[in-house]
Amino acid sequence: MQPERAVFASGSFAHIAAPYDSDESWLRLVLPVIVEALREGHDILVVTGQNRHDMLTERLGEDAGRVDRRLRNTWYTHPARTLTAYHEYAEPWAKRQTLLIGEPVWLGRGARDLREWVRYEAAINLAFADAPIVALCLYDRLATPPQVLDDAMRAHPWTLGGDGLRASEGYVPPKSFLLSGDELPFTEPPPARITVPFGERDLSMVRQAVAAAGENAGLDRDTVGSLVLSVSEIAANTVEHGGGTGSVSIWASGDELICEVLDPGGRLDVPLPGFLPPRPESPRGYGLWISRQLCDLVETRITDGVLRVRLYMILPNRR
Repeated sequence: MQPERAVFASGSFAHIAAPYDSDESWLRLVLPVIVEALREGHDILVVTGQNRHDMLTERLGEDAGRVDRRLRNTWYTHPARTLTAYHEYAEPWAKRQTLLIGEPVWLGRGARDLREWVRYEAAINLAFADAPIVALCLYDRLATPPQVLDDAMRAHPWTLGGDGLRASEGYVPPKSFLLSGDELPFTEPPPARITVPFGERDLSMVRQAVAAAGENAGLDRDTVGSLVLSVSEIAANTVEHGGGTGSVSIWASGDELICEVLDPGGRLDVPLPGFLPPRPESPRGYGLWISRQLCDLVETRITDGVLRVRLYMILPNRR
């Protein structure tokens, strides 16, 4: 049995990176995998550009109607939300075999945004662990920044190339996955900031301060509501599961409004916290996940036993 077919036959999760450098090499990598999945009656979702969808339609003929398709420019808009969309499509707790083929958008993104998308790739290994899912991630060598390609290879246990499927020598499991600089503490907030200490009885004061700061910065009503909910969830988690007391600092920097929740007794018990939706039966894990869904960016650091969670919202006319 070919290695590619063995992956499908295993019924377990496989996360595969597939670099390519031309339309022809893209088809050589993707088409056999789709044909095998069609033969086995698996669910198939392909997320790529319109030109690639047209290529598949031409090659698959009538079978093209059996393949779900999405455009990557409208699918890969936000790492945490995209992961949730895949999660909802594939239902990893279900038993049906699914093929997910995706081609993230890398051009035009800033350095920090690129890092979040690489973390998203690492989080996929947690999202679908032990599920009957094959996730094939395509990388155009000519359009993907070299550092992104190197980091992304570390997030995939398997690589598919012209010589077939093989285990990735540089793979790093999610619990150990770090990007350069992740171990460094945050820079200190500027002196011109609003700081609100809080305990169990002060969460309404935190919400009021965040709402006022968001409105003064020009955020629209819905965005203010999203930021207030996100900060409130993290602060409530600090009270219930962290040190019991903490503080929220708020300031504007460049084109963003930033809120930092400081938790002196906080900890992070899972890798890549907040990227995965909690299981339906779980009473915990919603705070960071909700925040990642609602905010433009969420970053976490633990320095000297203090957990800092920073939530970012892009200001109007900068989106």
